Amino acid sequence: MVNNRQKVSCNILTDSMAVPDKLEGKDVIVIRVPRAERTSRPVYVGSDPRTGTYRRNFEGDYHCSIDEVSLMIRDSALVTDDNKLLTDLDVSVFCPDTVKSYRNIYQLIRQNHLWNKEDDAMFLRRIGAVREDKDTGKFHPTVAGLLMFGYEYEITAVFPNYFLDYQENRTNGIYARWTDRITSQSGDWNGNVFDFLLRVIPKLQADLKVPFMFKGNQLDEDTPLHKTVREATVNMLANADFYGRRGVVVHKGADGFRFANPGSMRVSLTEALQDSASDPRNGVMMKMLAMVKYGERACSGLQGIFKTWQSVHHCAPKLEVTTSGGVDRTTLILGFEGHQPDIEAMKLLYDNPDELIEVSDMQKCKGEKQNVAQNVAQTDNNVAQKGENVAQNVAQTDNDVAQGGEYVAQNLDDCIVAIIQERPNVKREEMARHLSVTKKTVERHLKDLKISWEGHPKTGHWKLP
Repeated sequence: MVNNRQKVSCNILTDSMAVPDKLEGKDVIVIRVPRAERTSRPVYVGSDPRTGTYRRNFEGDYHCSIDEVSLMIRDSALVTDDNKLLTDLDVSVFCPDTVKSYRNIYQLIRQNHLWNKEDDAMFLRRIGAVREDKDTGKFHPTVAGLLMFGYEYEITAVFPNYFLDYQENRTNGIYARWTDRITSQSGDWNGNVFDFLLRVIPKLQADLKVPFMFKGNQLDEDTPLHKTVREATVNMLANADFYGRRGVVVHKGADGFRFANPGSMRVSLTEALQDSASDPRNGVMMKMLAMVKYGERACSGLQGIFKTWQSVHHCAPKLEVTTSGGVDRTTLILGFEGHQPDIEAMKLLYDNPDELIEVSDMQKCKGEKQNVAQNVAQTDNNVAQKGENVAQNVAQTDNDVAQGGEYVAQNLDDCIVAIIQERPNVKREEMARHLSVTKKTVERHLKDLKISWEGHPKTGHWKLP
């Protein structure tokens, strides 16, 4: 019967999966039903998947909802759904500021890449945000391009349930539901995926511990823990079903982080955690993010997240897929469980730990590291005795070389632009601290660069010229 296509849509059983056995002295046949491959789902009885698709939970079989069946059908395609061409739209749905931010970061990371010479139209084609309609010869956005760079009102016209939500509550709900919140529908920003990342990741990373470690002559602030939080955020968005209800929710609290997205995982939990399996629901979006160093493409995402968090916080993350009201939801929890981060364990997780120098070792290495402090213009003896890691070729004239082992960029203007591109809402004081200059120096350079602050003093952001 299972081979009769009028009875069952697909036979996923083999002879070896049915074996005789005994149960309480009686002969029984045990049939082991495997997880159907994504490309074979949904497996259903009868001729209509909407009425014949069932799913097993821990209590028995239940009839799948239309939402569940629709997701299975979308996921069954060999090409990810975000590669779909939106022929009813054109590039006017893209926010130019978001495209510019992406290109600035791309150029900063890949300074000599040929695509930097392309205009926006060709660049967007290169990265998969736009593609040609072979029938008409016209160019239209892909789903990935719309999600990454589109205006929120254009996105919701295609994805009515689209919603991005960042919630922060350091009081664990004692005094308020949240102390900070960003939503895609607020109307005071573009509401697309890439701008969401630019706004949310700095907030998630703001309170993470940073060992005073130097790589060359620069303070390495992108710790394994920072990368883990960034990877978890990207992983959530790359696997989200944007057709699904309840939206994407990121929560930061005193007890840790929670990342939740609509849609189940396209591989089993075992495969995801043990076999380094990578099958993102939004593959084109994942590729775009990987191009600007957001997210892994080496199939080590979840494994890396679990390994780093367990090593540094000595507690296991939790990954769960739940179904409620016929809607699947995947949630990753990175909890603290009362543990402070293990800084010594974190140091061992750096990509090249042998290249790093601890500030406490600077005096011991002074004889070997004299070249680090060369070519720095000293005017008022303001270069600290312990700060041998000051960057080369920076001329400071107004007592701007701070004491201590702080990071000073080779070009202050370029560094300010790079910081703002990474954190559009960074404060002047933070830039001054990172660059080891005064706040007035930062303000002077901001004015010269014609970089202005837009929006509320607390919730606004910098606008690059």
